[in-house]
Amino acid sequence: MNPSILNIPKIIVSILVLFFAYHFFSLGTPLLNENKKILLITEKKQPIIDKLNNEDIEQKDEIDQVFNEKNAEQTSILEQQKIDISPKIITKINEVIVKKNQTFDSILKNEKITNSMRINIITEISKLYNLKKLPIGQKIIFNYREKDQNTKLVKITLPLSFKEELVLENNLDNKFIAKKIDLPIFSEKKIFKVNIEKSLYQSAVKFKVPNSVIIDLIRLYSFDVDFQRDIRVNDNFVVMYEVFYNEQRREVAFGNILYSNLILQKRELEYFLFETSEGIDYFDRKGKNVRKALMKTPIDGARLSSGFGMRKHPILGYNVKHRGVDFAAPTGTPVFAAGNGKIEFIGTNGAYGKYIRIRHNNSYKTAYAHLSGYKKGISKSVRVNQGEIIGYVGSTGRSTGPHLHYEVIFNGKKINPMKMKLPSGKSLKNEELNKFLEYSEEIFSFVIKNI
Repeated sequence: MNPSILNIPKIIVSILVLFFAYHFFSLGTPLLNENKKILLITEKKQPIIDKLNNEDIEQKDEIDQVFNEKNAEQTSILEQQKIDISPKIITKINEVIVKKNQTFDSILKNEKITNSMRINIITEISKLYNLKKLPIGQKIIFNYREKDQNTKLVKITLPLSFKEELVLENNLDNKFIAKKIDLPIFSEKKIFKVNIEKSLYQSAVKFKVPNSVIIDLIRLYSFDVDFQRDIRVNDNFVVMYEVFYNEQRREVAFGNILYSNLILQKRELEYFLFETSEGIDYFDRKGKNVRKALMKTPIDGARLSSGFGMRKHPILGYNVKHRGVDFAAPTGTPVFAAGNGKIEFIGTNGAYGKYIRIRHNNSYKTAYAHLSGYKKGISKSVRVNQGEIIGYVGSTGRSTGPHLHYEVIFNGKKINPMKMKLPSGKSLKNEELNKFLEYSEEIFSFVIKNI
């Protein structure tokens, strides 16, 4: 065989080896090329990543430093006060509502709290709160946590109002520390426009105006309005008042009436609440104080059942002069003092039954008869304020049913309360009047935009 023919395979193999070697070192493998691309991208991005990481680390270090300082400060304070700062895992929350004849001590016993701890808790609470006045319906919240396989009482909360609560916390010595906490309060203005269908009271209830606001409204207008005779169907009123609530329990309380406007067929009674140098009071659009010396109707939502003058007496059967006015109302309806003054007489007074008479000044007195009872704390010589509850409607004495007999006595003579004309309070002047006019315009504009 020709030797040159035998060398052909070797030559072919050598050529292939040279080809692949050239391809590998010159162009590289696909995997290597891909790695080169990744490397190039990484090299370009790395300075940016390093910069971002450095900034993040600096910010993180600053945050960590502030946090550690604050944490150390808070921990130091808590340790000084011996407050337990170990993790508190609440495993049980027990809410108790105080029932009739229940005491705080009996409630603690029901919670299976030891004698020594009960003494500690009661002693601490008594520093801030009179437990003898613990009302029926009061909520008490007990918080427990599990520690070393034992259930431990860590916190007791008594909500005192929508803006305040009493809190007892267990410290490191297993002793309770009591404190009062003011809750964050929020407020907003509510406005209602109500069309009167039957009575002001019933219509306001239908529109879900709060009862306390309705009562304040009636008191405010009782100086100028006979609610039985002056108000007609399709009269209306606008009222704006404050609402207060807290973030935790969302319990609501109602503030003062800020603006009201009672629109009757023949007149319009628009009142603004305004603070003067002498205090807060209501004024009309011209800055005149709207309060009168005496109220015409010292009772809420009652029906005038008998007017002043001659009438046939329902019991005696013959005509006599009725020297007062009667307001029919359910037994127990509150009766208000018609004006500021001093209790001159309180007690049973013949045909009047249970009776109160108030001296307001040298000229005026008012009397309230057939009461079922007196408000606690009302007695002879006690000073009362206009609108303050003094007693309750009844049917004592010579009476055919529950009602209030109301009299106004002027210089010893009984006059018709519905026709008396009493001077109103002062009118604002000068700088105070200018401030009021500016304020009332702002309030009126706000009301118009929101009704």
